[in-house]
Amino acid sequence: MTQTFTALRDQLLGAAEAFTEDPRSVSGILSGIVEDVDRALTEKLEIFPVCHHSPASALAMARRLREKRPSVIYLELCEDLRPILGELRNCRLPVALQAFASDLDGFPPGAGPLSVVAPVTESSAEYQAIAYALDNPDVELVLVDRSVDHVFQWSPELKPEKPSADVDDPEEAAMHGESVGIEIGDLRPGFAELEEHLVHHGKVRHWSEWWDQYVEQPLVDADYDSYRQVMVLIGSLFRRLRPSDRAKEDRDEDRERYMWTRMRQHLASSGADPERVMYVCGAFHAASRVAEFGLDGADTFEITDRTATKWLYGLIPSSHSAIEAQFGLAPGSVSIASATWEKAVRAGAAKPFRLAGQKGGKKPAKAAKAVAPKPPEAVTDKLSGFLAAPSALAVLDEDELRGWCVDIVRLARRHGYLASTADAIAVYETSILLAGMRNRSRPTPYDFQDAAVTCIEKDAVPGRRDVRRLCEILLGGDRVGQVGYDSLPPLARDVLDRLAPLGLDLEKRTLQRALMDLDAKPELRACSRVLWMLRYLLPEGALKPIMGSKELGKRSIQESWDLWIGREQRALIELGYEGVTLEQVFELRLRKSVWDAKATASDALRAVEDSILYLDNPRFTEELGERAVELLSAERTVDDAPEVLKRVRRLLAYYRANEPALPRWTELFVTGGYGHYCTLLPTAFSDEDSGVRQVAAMLGFLFTLENLALSLGCDRAQLELAVRQSHPEAPGKVALLWAAHTQIGVLTIADLRERCADMLSNPLVIPTFPQYLSGFIQALDPVPPLAGFVVELLSGAFAKLPDAVLLPWLPTLITTLKKEAAEYIPMLAREAGRMFPGTLPAVDAWTPPWVGRAEPVAAVGAVPAGPVAAFLAGRPESADAVAALLGCPPGWREAGPGAGAAGELVASHPATVEAVAALIA
Repeated sequence: MTQTFTALRDQLLGAAEAFTEDPRSVSGILSGIVEDVDRALTEKLEIFPVCHHSPASALAMARRLREKRPSVIYLELCEDLRPILGELRNCRLPVALQAFASDLDGFPPGAGPLSVVAPVTESSAEYQAIAYALDNPDVELVLVDRSVDHVFQWSPELKPEKPSADVDDPEEAAMHGESVGIEIGDLRPGFAELEEHLVHHGKVRHWSEWWDQYVEQPLVDADYDSYRQVMVLIGSLFRRLRPSDRAKEDRDEDRERYMWTRMRQHLASSGADPERVMYVCGAFHAASRVAEFGLDGADTFEITDRTATKWLYGLIPSSHSAIEAQFGLAPGSVSIASATWEKAVRAGAAKPFRLAGQKGGKKPAKAAKAVAPKPPEAVTDKLSGFLAAPSALAVLDEDELRGWCVDIVRLARRHGYLASTADAIAVYETSILLAGMRNRSRPTPYDFQDAAVTCIEKDAVPGRRDVRRLCEILLGGDRVGQVGYDSLPPLARDVLDRLAPLGLDLEKRTLQRALMDLDAKPELRACSRVLWMLRYLLPEGALKPIMGSKELGKRSIQESWDLWIGREQRALIELGYEGVTLEQVFELRLRKSVWDAKATASDALRAVEDSILYLDNPRFTEELGERAVELLSAERTVDDAPEVLKRVRRLLAYYRANEPALPRWTELFVTGGYGHYCTLLPTAFSDEDSGVRQVAAMLGFLFTLENLALSLGCDRAQLELAVRQSHPEAPGKVALLWAAHTQIGVLTIADLRERCADMLSNPLVIPTFPQYLSGFIQALDPVPPLAGFVVELLSGAFAKLPDAVLLPWLPTLITTLKKEAAEYIPMLAREAGRMFPGTLPAVDAWTPPWVGRAEPVAAVGAVPAGPVAAFLAGRPESADAVAALLGCPPGWREAGPGAGAAGELVASHPATVEAVAALIA
């Protein structure tokens, strides 16, 4: 160590002996800190230590750049982000540099997608360095930190845990999504007890307030040497007091070896003068002790190759709350830092740099003229005087505090608070009182915030925002950045261009209302198509259809949309990482969904439907349909059967109405599904894991698509065999099986009626009767003619069961039907309305249609004579089937063609018989 800081070391060691019981344990730490400061400050390559989003660092950077005018700036930032820095000219800060990868090569399976963000604000030292370098053609900006690929190579968990922060606006806090944050200068004690000690004795609420009071404010007006020495001192202190974590320490040291290796490589290849070079890094890394440190350090570190992963780079919007949530800062701290920066700039503390053409700011400053650099000055000990001198007493800025108090009352009244001028005076006096209690010469924004909460927010919050949040808005607000059109990826620009006929400024973050008359302006149909695809691809809330729908076979005449596309700019930009156009991204997502390891047949059918709705690509739709056939044949459970049935019916109806013939894949799906479900039917009936709804859906597929399947070559004997081999035990499945038996002709309605009557007369079966009834109701889908019988069954139960049985049974019946067959209740209600009388007087004379007539009609046998008898005799199979459906006994032919229910039906409608006879004759 040089003699520069000898006096400081002796002073610190003397303090350790005076104030500690064991000075040896403290002296080693203090001596090491002084050595770190001396080593960083005497290095031939100038090291500029910074803190993340620190206005003091930004002001010191702006002043030092104008004084030194370096020709090369080494910046601690991922080296592969360098090509996109120029895009910052088209943006409104804050924004974040992003690297994104979804197709990984060289990382464990299932690790993606991977994403890294590096937020940039105007009040940050890195932005001042970037703006200076990009606006001066003679200045070279070199990023020297590890690449994005190495960030995840060196991270064993791939996605490092991010500190959490309580934020008032979760939507803004989530702007960075699941990305890993990269920051320059993370200065925060890794020692929890030390942080708690500093916060407690500093009389502050959190670390951000401590940093603002005891570091930021003193360093805002400090000279450059004092700033550097204090920052390295703090970085060394936190580094030496950090709890031992070998993995984290190795990762930090590898970063430092990486950066110094890159800088020496660049100096060797470029021949740059080290005297005109500046290295911008976090204060934590400025106090590095690795052997590779410095221009004369060892060249023993080998940089590993990147993986074959293809990374995509771009800019996404950011916000103050997103930065706070990403890096665990207190809510409002970045907004207060921004306000401190702007106040210092207005006071003339420094002349900042701003990229030419930067959105949302003042006129850019002219680029500094290149001049000969000043000779290096000898390093002097500024720390001793800085640490020993009392803090300068800041003068109370009455005008500023008075303006805050008036504005917060005005803002509070606007948000529903009953605030008045008296509250403004109270906030003013309380702010000064709190500052005095905390040993501050002037109120800070944090004092003002506490005073406003105390004086205005009495007992309740009338609106969505509390007073603390209103103070943050007043002091700078949650500023939200925006990426300019020219810096957007091709897909995002294409979307904005295709939506241009709407005549809306879609880059605004406010709500936009789009009204489209698609018949009067057919050119807007292209916009409608884009909006529906965006609704499918973007997160919920980005846009919402108010009028209009997107369904198979339907076409909207008018549409109305609420659009927040500007607010979801990040999501739109990340779509651009997946493809060049919306259609390409849509196809990729559909293809990925159907080839996923967990994809089912219903997922594939949903993809087919989406392909028809949103894309005009029959070949791609056919590919998805063929995949649906493969998935259905590979399924070994029937959990997905209800969804499969619903979607295949809808698709078949669409094709029959809009296409001359069914596509080949639908025919394969129907024939394959028919055989597949016939095979699984006996197992599904007996399997306890298969529900009644799933079995009913299988029967619905087999019965309702039976005609199409038979026309395509399927064998009905396969279905009859599957039904006969089924032997369920659950009441609901037993009812389904009986319904299936009636459909294939094994069981008649009369037999079914008799079985149900036996159940209602059996006290042991009555408690489970609701489950039987649920099975019958769910059988209405595969066997619709049972609707009348179910109404009869339910009516009979209410008529025959005594109150002592019926009343305890009703709750179970209602809950069972609501849970398992709610969608079929309207069908039963319609059937009941058709069968029951419509007026009250007709009820007394009404006879249920399922009750037999008391008196037979005369001359029954004479009616069928002639053409009707010849017609029935000529078609015995059809006559037997109709007679079975009507409940006639098997020997109805021997008893005469007019016997039983058939004869009664014919006799009851002589006019109809005469009409049919006339048609046949």
